[in-house]
Amino acid sequence: MDNNPTHENPQVLFAWHAPLRAYKKKSAGVLRFYIALAILLSLVAFFFGELILILPIWATLFLVYVLTITPPGTIDNRITKFGIEAAGNTYRWETLSHFYFVKKFDYHVLVVVASAPYYSHIYLVVEGDETKLRLIKLLSEYIIFQEKPHKTFTDRLAETLTKLMPDDEEESNVQTSTPNPSI
Repeated sequence: MDNNPTHENPQVLFAWHAPLRAYKKKSAGVLRFYIALAILLSLVAFFFGELILILPIWATLFLVYVLTITPPGTIDNRITKFGIEAAGNTYRWETLSHFYFVKKFDYHVLVVVASAPYYSHIYLVVEGDETKLRLIKLLSEYIIFQEKPHKTFTDRLAETLTKLMPDDEEESNVQTSTPNPSI
């Protein structure tokens, strides 16, 4: 998982393989919840005469379905002397402001924030505590580490909506059968 390919490229300080996004497989019950919510919102939009809203509701449902069903691919992330390389993009240290970690599903997600005026965010999945500690040590030499990040309105809204979603409990399809002693 974590390797240091300095023998290949002396400019690469650290590299790791990770999924493109944090992912947790959902059961059919969660998908039924999303469909029921879309039907309810579509009915509300229909009865209020806002038929144009039905299309974005179902488009959002399709997006949620695709992101829920499709597992992400694995990508190579690299920290170099010049910046961060992730998913084919290079972000130079001069354009980056600070970084912090959030926990999503079973992963640590490294969030790197760009400098003004854009304040764009880069999300990199980290699959281990050793890798996380190494990234903190390495990145803090170049940009600011925030232990408790400032959450924007969008971050708070996304966190609230995530808490409203039903939890996916592990369903075991294996049924134990006991013989009937009265035979």
